[in-house]
Order: sequence, then structure tokens, then C-alpha cells
Amino acid sequence: MNFHVYLWIGFNLVVFLMLGLDLGLAKRREEPVTTRSAVVWTLIWVSLSLLVGVGIWIFWKSERGLQFFTGYLIEYALSVDNLFVFVLIFGYFKLAPRWQHKLLFWGVLGAFAMRAGLILVGAELVERFHWLFYVFGAFLIFSAGKLLFDSGDEDIDPEQNLVLRFSRRFLPIATDPPEGRFFVRENGRLKFTRLFLILVVIETTDLFFALDSIPAVLGVSHDRFVLYSSNVCAVLGLRTLYFLIAALMAKLRYLKFALAAVLAFVGVKMVLHHWVRLPTLASLLVIACVLGVAVTASMLHPLPSEE
Repeated sequence: MNFHVYLWIGFNLVVFLMLGLDLGLAKRREEPVTTRSAVVWTLIWVSLSLLVGVGIWIFWKSERGLQFFTGYLIEYALSVDNLFVFVLIFGYFKLAPRWQHKLLFWGVLGAFAMRAGLILVGAELVERFHWLFYVFGAFLIFSAGKLLFDSGDEDIDPEQNLVLRFSRRFLPIATDPPEGRFFVRENGRLKFTRLFLILVVIETTDLFFALDSIPAVLGVSHDRFVLYSSNVCAVLGLRTLYFLIAALMAKLRYLKFALAAVLAFVGVKMVLHHWVRLPTLASLLVIACVLGVAVTASMLHPLPSEE
């Protein structure tokens, strides 16, 4: 086997090993995740992601390493907006904190599978049909404008989720299931629970957000492993990041503008790539600076209610 095969096998083995460890710990404790635990696990996931990027830099090519870090930063930043919506969904369904960790684990696992497929298909399409690069770039610019002028997440109504409405209409739903179960048997018949329906909303919401993030990372690199690994590393750290974001979301008042700027920057870069070649390091620095300024400004100038 060549180097690329070992790379794919080794990376996926580490990912599934960490997922198995996390799932085992989740089964041992069903109490809500503490802030301290969320900080520790967030640092673990970020550290592992940095190690992957450094490994790509050292053992492959420095350019590939820069592409990994740029894609990872874009995906991680865009996922924060996704987490805001998760907070609203859990609040809407009044999901007990003790079950949020379990639901996010399986939600992230589903997102990992969906996004991996979208990335590989997207990379193949861009390679075969180069004009799609311009389409994706224009779509990102449109998404940036929509995000910038959108009225806000308060307009999101989970009840309007088409997949949720389909599930309620055509799937057998348990009337009084035990807590923490996705499936139960009632009178010998397999039925789905309310927790499963919330998982459906989480997965379809993540798929919707992936329509922005996948074209964004395609604007960073065409290498399938770089695209795949950077996206997977970002997605795997979302669950623990959620419990930090839930507490800090009110303080990140300028993050929305930064995310719109990142989408617009990558979109313009994709549209103009034939005429303007921006080095990967320059892209990484621009994105990092935009996000850093937004977070710093949010901390220095909090909402009036927080002062």
C-alpha cells in the first residue's frame, strides 16, 4: 500500500478510537456535562486536530498543512453559528441537559458521515466540471449577504422542518417511552421516540448548514484528504464546544458579521481564482484576523444587558 492509503486508514482508525472512547464515557455518566469537562474535552479535540495538521505539514507538504489549518478554521468558525441553532432547538423541545450529550454524540456522528460524502462528491464535481467553482463562489457570496441581513435565529421554527413533519406523519411514534431511548417496542412493534425526532431535526439542520461550509472548504484545497480530515476534525469537536457556546453565545455579538466576512472572502477568492492567486498562508491569516477581531470586539463591547 502507498502512503495515501496508510494516511486514510490511520486517520480513520484514530477517529473511531476517540469516538469509541467518548461513547464509552458517555454511557458511564448521564449527568449534564459540566463547564470544566467541556473545556477539557474541547482542548483535547483541538489539540488532536492541531497534531493532525502538524503531521500533514511535516510528513507531507507544508502547503497541505496550511490548507488543513485554513479549512479547519473555516469549518470550526462556521459551525459555531450551527451550535447557536442547536441551543434554540434544545430549548424549543425542552430537552433535559442530561440527554443533550447523548443526542449531540449521535448527531455529530451523523454529520461526520454526511459531510464526508458531500466533500468527496463536491471535490469530484469541481474536478470534473471546473465551472462549478464559480457557482460555489457566487453561492458563498450570496450566503454571506443572507447571513449579514438575516433577521436572526429567533425566526427558526423546528416545526417547519419538512423531515420532522414527514417522520411524525409516517413513522410509528411511541406514546410514553422511557427517557434516553431512540427506539422502543410497544406491543411487539418497533416505535420511534421524541428523542429520535429531535435527532432528525439536528441532522437535517446540520445538512442545511453544510451547504455553506462544504463549498467554503472547497475554496481552500482540492486535495480530498485535506478536505476530509479538516472537516472531520472540526465536526468532532462540536459536541463539547456546544456546552461552552451555550454559556457564551450572548457575548459573541459580532461573530455573525465575522462569519459573513469569511464566507464573502472565500467566495470572492473562488470567483477570482483564475485571475488572482492568493497564497494559502495569506488566506489563513485573513480568516484568523477577522475571527479574532470579532471575538475581541465582542468581549470589549458586550451587549448593554451584560454590562
